[in-house]
Amino acid sequence: MPLPTDEKLLDLSNKILATFAKIFGEHPGIRPAHGKGTLLNGTFTPSAAAADLSIAQHFQQASTPVLVRFSDSTGLRNIPDTDPNAVPKGIGVRFVLGDRVHTDVISHSTDGFPTRTGEEFLEFLEAQATGDPGNLAGSPLEAFLGAHPAALRFVQAPKPFPVSFAQESYFGVNALKFTNAAGQSRFGRYRIIPQAGNRYLNESEVQSKDGNYLFTELAERIAAESVRFTLAVQLADGTDAVNDATIHWPSDREVRELGTLELTTPVADDAAQQKHIIFDPIPRLAGIEPSDDPLLELRAALYLISGRRRREA
Repeated sequence: MPLPTDEKLLDLSNKILATFAKIFGEHPGIRPAHGKGTLLNGTFTPSAAAADLSIAQHFQQASTPVLVRFSDSTGLRNIPDTDPNAVPKGIGVRFVLGDRVHTDVISHSTDGFPTRTGEEFLEFLEAQATGDPGNLAGSPLEAFLGAHPAALRFVQAPKPFPVSFAQESYFGVNALKFTNAAGQSRFGRYRIIPQAGNRYLNESEVQSKDGNYLFTELAERIAAESVRFTLAVQLADGTDAVNDATIHWPSDREVRELGTLELTTPVADDAAQQKHIIFDPIPRLAGIEPSDDPLLELRAALYLISGRRRREA
């Protein structure tokens, strides 16, 4: 995929990546955010409801191979799983549709996003880079949060530590447009829901865990049994904003189950694959299109630029 030609978008992307480096340091070959992760192989099996919602290839065929990456937040490859900065947890799902043909879902474990635009996100990061998040009084970050209620809500949202990556729910950031064979379109945001149920640690349990407990537990779990998630989508109605990632849709909106992700084995060449794979928040296939959320093109540019740097490191 070629880099975007929009100079303003490229400049903003490079400034954001440079600010991530100010916060977390330079770590060649590692993602600037969600740097600590692991990859699993699996299969996606769609539901009939998926085929009714969209003509997308992986919703229409019997099954599709997937690569799934679980991760901790921050650009630190060795951050302890128990560090408060390591949440939200992340998941990236690649649906392998053919030779060099794929589409991705990228989600994290907090429902929402702190800013509506890339410019606001850069301000948010710069505020973090110029102060101590543990000492907010009078800091640029305190000023930013005071002027941006959505960012404050995101920062203050509960972020418990899951017992397992396999017992956490994950939420898509941006709305996408799903179109079926009749030409009917609905906007929705992905959800990835653990079939083993959500389960979280209390404070004393967190303190008893080591810094790699999630990765150790996942390796042990996958060696004993497959891990299953339900891929779903919360569907907007005609009154819901579909171009603002900071806005939650009402909880009574339909959540439609699209099928099952079944994860079965770790990826053999994990380090090499993690360095190589570049996830893309824009679907780029018939039947699922981006909304006009301004974060989508920015996120795609960030993933591509940082991914190319990672491959070259």
